[in-house]
Amino acid sequence: MSGCGSCSSGAGPFSEGKELVEFVYSAHDGAIKDMPVPDGGLETKCRGCGEPFTLKTFVGKCPGCGGVHAVSPPRSDDQANIQFAGKYYKLPV
Repeated sequence: MSGCGSCSSGAGPFSEGKELVEFVYSAHDGAIKDMPVPDGGLETKCRGCGEPFTLKTFVGKCPGCGGVHAVSPPRSDDQANIQFAGKYYKLPV
């Protein structure tokens, strides 16, 4: 079964940290990661370097340090739900 990305990992839209970032990145065969966050995105600060930025897609990078952040669609109404993958995390190629 392909699709949501949670079938093999057990992760889901309410996961946290790196697990949530990887879930959203893989969800629906990668179709979600580049979709725009409703209402123009979520204002936040990078959890790695502190630089303010707008998370415009469900998976995005800090423009300052490249730190990877994500929010799942069902939780995209509040910037407090944005998760950070960790200081040295790199997205799969």
